[in-house]
Order: sequence, then C-alpha cells, then structure tokens
Amino acid sequence: MEVLMKAIVQDRYGSSDVLEFKEVDKPVPAEHEVLVRVHAASVNARDWHFLRGDPYLARMAMGWRAPKVNIQGTDFAGRVEAVGSGVRGFRPGDEVFGEAPKAFAEYITVPESVIATKPANLSFEQAAAIPLAANTALMGLRDVARVQPGQRVLVNGASGGVGTFAVQLGKIFGAHVTGVCSARNVELVRSIGADEVIDYTKEDFSLGTQPYDVILDLVGNRSLRDLRRVLTPTGILVLSGGGVSEGGSLLGPMGLFIKGRLLSSFVGQRLVTFSALPGRENLATLSKLAESGKLTPAIDRSYSLSEGAEAIRYLEMDHARAKVVITV
Repeated sequence: MEVLMKAIVQDRYGSSDVLEFKEVDKPVPAEHEVLVRVHAASVNARDWHFLRGDPYLARMAMGWRAPKVNIQGTDFAGRVEAVGSGVRGFRPGDEVFGEAPKAFAEYITVPESVIATKPANLSFEQAAAIPLAANTALMGLRDVARVQPGQRVLVNGASGGVGTFAVQLGKIFGAHVTGVCSARNVELVRSIGADEVIDYTKEDFSLGTQPYDVILDLVGNRSLRDLRRVLTPTGILVLSGGGVSEGGSLLGPMGLFIKGRLLSSFVGQRLVTFSALPGRENLATLSKLAESGKLTPAIDRSYSLSEGAEAIRYLEMDHARAKVVITV
C-alpha cells in the first residue's frame, strides 16, 4: 500500500513561485539509514541558490535544466520513526538533528553518520537551526583558521545564520570578535557576545587602522583588496558563502573564491575557501556547546511547512537576521 507525506517540492528552477506543497511518497530507510519524523527544519542561503540554480556553474552538480533533488531543505530536527537493519546507534523514539537533502518534508531518511542526539535543552526549532550554519562557522574558525585565544577576529555578515554562530564560537575560542552588520542588527550581534560591532551603513571596516588575525567573510560583497587591507601580514582570510548575489550569474561568489586561491600563492596572507561537510562528530560538539549554554541559536521567524516557499522568499528578499525555521 502506497504511503504518502507532505513536502515542499521543486521540479524546475525559478523564484519561490515554482515551489509546491504537495503529497509525495514517504521514504523507506535503507540498511544503514534512519527514518526521521521531522518536527522542524531551517532555511539556509543554499536553499535559494538551489531554488534558482544560481550560479549557473553549480548546475553541473545540481542538474542543468532541473534540480536532481526535487525536495527542498537540508537542516532538520525530529524523532526517529524507524531504523534500517544495519543501524546500531539509534532507535525509534530518539530525538535527533542533522543535515541531509529533502528536509522540508514530514519524513526524511538519512545515513546514521550525519545525525546526532538533539541537545536536551533546545526545542526542535532551535536544534534545526544548528547543523549547516553552526558547522560552517565551527569548521571555518576551528579547522581552517585555527583561531587562538587573544587573536582579533572579524566576522563580515555577523547577523546572518552562519554569522551569529561564528560570533559565539569566536568568543568560545577566546578571540576578540568584531561583527559587521547593518544598523538594525547591531544590538543582536552585541547580545550574542561580540566585543565590537561595526554598522556598515556608517563605517567602512576595510578602512580601519588595527588589522585582524582572522577575517571570516560570509557576504562576498567586498574585493580581496579591501579584505586584505585590514588583515595582518600573516593573517587568514576565510571565504565562505556569498550572501544574496545577482541571480543567474555564471560564477556568483565562486568568482571571489577562485581569485582568492590564485592570489594566495603569491602573498604571505592565507586566503582560504572551504565547504563544510556534515558529520556526527561536529554535530556532537555543537550539541555539547548548546547544552552547556555557550552556544544559542538565534531565530528570526518561524513558518509552517505549507509556508515553506514564503520562508525561502523572506530569507532571500528581506535580508533575514539569524535563522529562519519551519515547523512541521
């Protein structure tokens, strides 16, 4: 007997108008997979990139004319409904969170290697806000930049999904953290622990006189020259993401990444690009930090699953602060 579920489905590239809330087949877990009943999911910049097939070069992986994966979303939190015969670490009823394709649905099947036990002190909505964004901040600062106590760290895009976690993690690692954001988000960034906050509508951080040991650029709207100008001679510039770029571009933020890699060979500064990979170990680390009260997800708005298209539109067009979540 065919079993159905509700999901946000995308069969072609375009605006949020191409997304449909409809019934699809409920997935069945394979041998080493877990079936999770999704209680909450969260929206990332990746979702509107996939929505529009932007930049075009990324369609080599996403699908040239239409998306290969037709259910949106990657971040989720929920309860284990069933497990495959080879699964040993989880059982039905466990509360989990993680990152995998097809999260904007009532159910999702995922490899057990990409989920972890949900932080006990967080709601499903808060837990769903963590995986991609917090893991990107964690890997960017801890693994790539190797931030040390006492270093000066600047986060460009500090009020966004990744940025709000990066500010908190920078402080956890003992750094002096400066966040760059718009005027309406200054208090938010200050409230999550930033030592200094720069309102980019009033001040150009690239004209500052005191250099930074690490710059985490999450926006992609400044030239390498601007960013390097306020980086120490042996500092590290981590390029990740790219914010909302012009839709339909050939390279999008990847153009800046390519320039950074080429230039890095000729200067003393390290200009690094990276892609965060999902995994249980990092999720477990983030879960412990959340349970200790050191890491707190900041949530801007919440939408129902049937409003998934509106949630993505809000993130793309209205410059959402922190995280946008979907309750299922």
